[in-house]
Amino acid sequence: MVFTKKKNVRFSHCDPAGIVFYPRYAELCNELVEDWFREALGVDFHQFQEKLRLSVPAVRLNVEFLQPSTYGEVLEFALHVTELGNSSLSLSVIAWCGEQERVRIQLKLVMISLDTMRSVKIDDEWRAKFSAFLE
Repeated sequence: MVFTKKKNVRFSHCDPAGIVFYPRYAELCNELVEDWFREALGVDFHQFQEKLRLSVPAVRLNVEFLQPSTYGEVLEFALHVTELGNSSLSLSVIAWCGEQERVRIQLKLVMISLDTMRSVKIDDEWRAKFSAFLE
């Protein structure tokens, strides 16, 4: 299964040339992960962090910029899990505008306890949720 979400390219995402400033893709990717948790996994980040005391910080981020995106365009992001480890998961995120692929992002997240700030094993419940999006 793939999680998809459309995002508007806003003026605030762009540099003076009118194209998406490259670090904004990291922010858009993080928004997408939050949306995925809330809309597809059934737990928003507030509940995940404040009540369950878990988090999934990024430990690796690779971005390939294929074509520029400009203010006013709508990007469709697609997310799926490429690898599920003991305490980590790797995600592939691709953004499209129409038929044109704009950016590819590989993201590795590690599940941690916010109480200890150490990695924790992905339990069976979370493994099942993440596995539904495994490529």
